[in-house]
Amino acid sequence: MADILLLVLKITMIIFMVGNLLDLGLRLDLKAALGGLKDVRFVTLSLLWAFVLCPAVAYGLTLVIPLKPAFAMGFMLLSLAPCAPLLPMVAEKAHADLNYVASFILLAAFGTVIYMPVMVPVMVKGLSVSAWTVAKPLLFLVVIPLVIGVVVQNRWRAFASRIQPFVKKVTGIDTLVMLICVVLIYGKGFIGSFGTYAIGTQVIFFTVITAASYALGFGMPPGQKSVVSLGICTRNNGAAMAPLLIAKDVDPNALVMVSLGIPLMFAFAVIGAKVFAGRAGRVEEGVPT
Repeated sequence: MADILLLVLKITMIIFMVGNLLDLGLRLDLKAALGGLKDVRFVTLSLLWAFVLCPAVAYGLTLVIPLKPAFAMGFMLLSLAPCAPLLPMVAEKAHADLNYVASFILLAAFGTVIYMPVMVPVMVKGLSVSAWTVAKPLLFLVVIPLVIGVVVQNRWRAFASRIQPFVKKVTGIDTLVMLICVVLIYGKGFIGSFGTYAIGTQVIFFTVITAASYALGFGMPPGQKSVVSLGICTRNNGAAMAPLLIAKDVDPNALVMVSLGIPLMFAFAVIGAKVFAGRAGRVEEGVPT
């Protein structure tokens, strides 16, 4: 039974990643996204937080908090994979600049595919995988679906509008099945993680990266700072879990640690969106923040 559930989880994880990236591509305004990429400050801070400071914060926490090796492995993988598919939803609630949301998604998607294969063998101790082993699933599950969606949206817009709701609905059903599988497979692991510093470490991590990435916006308007902060605090759990699902003899606690990030990052994203929306409203009214 456990083997069947694990197989179902792998299949639903693939559909989750492909479906969400295809859905994003079908809705992505390429012209707006490319326009945001011309903003040097936004691009620099986005890349700095996504691929330098977040992993650095996570690595620092593993040095001072006595995590079990498997938990540390999953935690580091989580730190290397920014931007969950729910970013557009929470960014809209935060009154963020939606054009820059598209730009951040492009940066995160292509950056993850380039960055993770290089850094996983270096930073994730105990995981024996080559750079190509990490890159291959990311290429097929992140870049290709996104590119297909963008091409369809820009060349056959009416067709994209028709199929996008169907893709979104299928992906939503798949996400529910995937979460049920995660609970059934790793539910005991979640309970067992209490008292192991796993949850506390992630709470500290999400608190630091969410607050600091917004506070250290260095001159960006609130709408852009919200995009960076929410893009940073949401994690691409599918990309983080991919190396663990293809590697051999992986300690299940590593998968538990990545899975724990799903409810935690969702909670921080929702809370962050509410806080940032309030700050955006005060700025629009001319009240100092």
